[in-house]
Amino acid sequence: MKKRILTILFILLVSTILPARIAAQQATVVTGIVTDSLTKEPLSFVSVYLKGTQSGTNTDLDGKFTLRSTSKASYVVFSTLGYIEQTVKIIPGQTNTLNIAMSPAVYEQKEVVVRPGKEKYKKKGNPAVEFVKKVIDHKDDNDPKKKEYFSYEEYEKMTIALNDFSEEQKKKWIFKKFQFIFDYVDTSEVSGKPILTVSIKEKIADNYYRKDPNTQKKLVTGIKRAGIDEMFNQESLQQFYDEVFKEINIFDNDINLMLNRFVSPLSHIATSFYKFYLLDTLDVGGERCVDLGFVPFNSESFGFTGHMYVTLDSTYFIKEIKLNVPKDINLNYVENMTISQDFIRTKDGTRLKTKDDIIVEFRIMPHTQGLYARRLTTYDKFSFAPPPDMSIFSKEGNIIIEDDAEIKPEAYWADNRHVPVNNKENAVDKLLVKLRSVPVFYYLEKVIKILVSGYIETGPDSKFDFGPMNTTISGNSVEGARFRVGGLTTANLNPHLFARGYVAYGTKDKKFKYSGELEYSFNEKKYHAREFPIHSIKVSHSYDINELGQHYLYTNKDNIFMSLKRMRDTSVVYQRNTEVSYLREHLTGFSYGLNLRYKTQYATPWVPFIQGNGIRLKDYSMAEAEIKLRYAPNEKYYQTKSNRFPISRDAPVFTLSHTVGIKGILKSRYNMNFTELGIQKRFWFSAFGYTDVIVKAGKVWDKVPYPLLIIPNANLSYTIREESYALMNPMEFLNDEFVSWDITYFANGALLNRIPLIKYLKWREVIAFRGLYGNLTKKNNPLYDNKLFVFPKSTHLMDKMPYMEASAGLDNIFTILRIEYVWRLTYRNLPHIDKGGVRIALHFTF
Repeated sequence: MKKRILTILFILLVSTILPARIAAQQATVVTGIVTDSLTKEPLSFVSVYLKGTQSGTNTDLDGKFTLRSTSKASYVVFSTLGYIEQTVKIIPGQTNTLNIAMSPAVYEQKEVVVRPGKEKYKKKGNPAVEFVKKVIDHKDDNDPKKKEYFSYEEYEKMTIALNDFSEEQKKKWIFKKFQFIFDYVDTSEVSGKPILTVSIKEKIADNYYRKDPNTQKKLVTGIKRAGIDEMFNQESLQQFYDEVFKEINIFDNDINLMLNRFVSPLSHIATSFYKFYLLDTLDVGGERCVDLGFVPFNSESFGFTGHMYVTLDSTYFIKEIKLNVPKDINLNYVENMTISQDFIRTKDGTRLKTKDDIIVEFRIMPHTQGLYARRLTTYDKFSFAPPPDMSIFSKEGNIIIEDDAEIKPEAYWADNRHVPVNNKENAVDKLLVKLRSVPVFYYLEKVIKILVSGYIETGPDSKFDFGPMNTTISGNSVEGARFRVGGLTTANLNPHLFARGYVAYGTKDKKFKYSGELEYSFNEKKYHAREFPIHSIKVSHSYDINELGQHYLYTNKDNIFMSLKRMRDTSVVYQRNTEVSYLREHLTGFSYGLNLRYKTQYATPWVPFIQGNGIRLKDYSMAEAEIKLRYAPNEKYYQTKSNRFPISRDAPVFTLSHTVGIKGILKSRYNMNFTELGIQKRFWFSAFGYTDVIVKAGKVWDKVPYPLLIIPNANLSYTIREESYALMNPMEFLNDEFVSWDITYFANGALLNRIPLIKYLKWREVIAFRGLYGNLTKKNNPLYDNKLFVFPKSTHLMDKMPYMEASAGLDNIFTILRIEYVWRLTYRNLPHIDKGGVRIALHFTF
């Protein structure tokens, strides 16, 4: 009996293990990638199965697949809608690696057969070109904004994740202390890849449109945020996401995406930019449609590959569109990008967009962890009736956020979100708590926050922040090494009352400098005083050097990166300044401010104040009032505690200021009136780059000493700085009226993308032309009035020729550098000047 039991157990063991081992030895593995033979782009969700079996799989977002089976089948089948099915022979029991290029199905129209592939593409006589022209002609027929009113609800879910976060990551040393994060790994519902969600943002808003007067308003009713990026300014980060992943309108000529312009397949230049193919007829949402494929003539240019599904009736209505970017596109950090949009139409034919889904896979550097970003937006509750509350159109700003939008209860989201959020996405907060419990991550997060904000917080609920840190050590010719310590109070101390200041010391001039300000904000702030919109009154007092002819418009004058200069910067006086200022910013982009200041300038050995009659002044004082007006509609920027950095410059910016000084008030020595007007704007040339244009003009109306004249901005550093002259010396020219321009064209590789080999470097051309036409009237020329200060010896009067510089260079070197050579075009024979030189700047762009 015992022997029989052992025999039965042996038979069971053999029958279990042996077939498994044999199967493992004889398993058939098929792996590879599937692409579109026309566009060379990967094809997602292609059905892959062994012929005559139930063994199968689908390709992922990258077109990749792996199929394992113990079947002895010798053929694998590839099938997807709109493409010719392919059957490929394989060797059973072995690993087969296949690269499959699927050909779009043939489409027949009026007995004309278009066969994309090896045939030479022709525009003339191509029915696909004629067809797309009709689609373009009819693209505005169904526009919902032809209605008097149009409203709808919008739900947006933005997900940021670490991409392809497989089990193999566990073995890497960097994750040794973070094994718990693998409990939070999810599977992408689109690509099927394992991802680790690190940030999720949701937003619900009601959108209202009125045709006459043309008005658009977005009322945000709910905002929910969680993620590792909460260390950054959330409002600014939201603006950044909104611009980078901007809702696109395929019916425009240009598509604004990734802070670039792409040519739309429905652009008026589409037939010259794209190749079009009629591929198939298929059923989409119950309507017979044409599959219209397209691909750019130049795969490096800013265009798309993709498919449009257009109805076969006379309306040429687009039911769906799917867009990808070519693999060779000159677009930084983006490995893959897919966009899909769905449309329905009402009974009267009006077009309504129901879904806008964009998925981007990023990789900052090769062989590093990739990022996955998805912005899914859905639209519902459409109406063409006037809104119940018409006052929405009179509210300030295009985007209105309800006061309780960020504190809505979970029940609100459960009832109102259009798309469910899974458990792993909802667990981001718990993941962050665990991550911050690990010291390495905790301190790394702190360091990153300091680098981005420039300030060191003094605790979890910091009441005082030290900084900015990039000014702690710097240097110049007058002060030698300059050491500075400063900081600011936060809303954790008082949400309305703020203070900031610094103390600095120069080792060469052995002088202490200082600045202090106290600001009262009429708006309650979340953290710091300069959050938009500003409505405040401020009192400040400072004593520091004033570098005449050097205006630091977008950074601090003692930024450590400004310390290396091409010449000694001794055009310096000392200045004491007391100021009271009021500033009011509106959501419309309009702002106005009033400054009352009393300043005293002190002469130095390098910049003496000597009148033409020989009288030497130690100092002079001025009491001034200045009014500033600024209008920047739809301006987008990233806000830090000290500065604002533009995210995009598509919006025009208008500035107007006037300064007046009255002689005798508080011993003010001179009368002065100075007016300045400025305009700046970015102009796009579709996918062929853009031009930034800045134009300014100003005039001093009274007789004043030269420190109060118009002193052009000389850039002594080796960096590229806007609104400055790279080869001009400080106080080289003095004027009392001027017109200046700064024009820079970024070509986005329009030429280099077409040069063999060079195009793989993804360099981009950049050229600039800047100049200033100035004039000094007789009343401010010391040769005609001996009570005026004598000009420095290095100063020259401009004749009828403007000062001009031109530069040409390369942008996008290693994706972060811009290098250019600058030529001085005029006034080249003056002594002690540079006629040319190399300049460099960090420039991060997509």
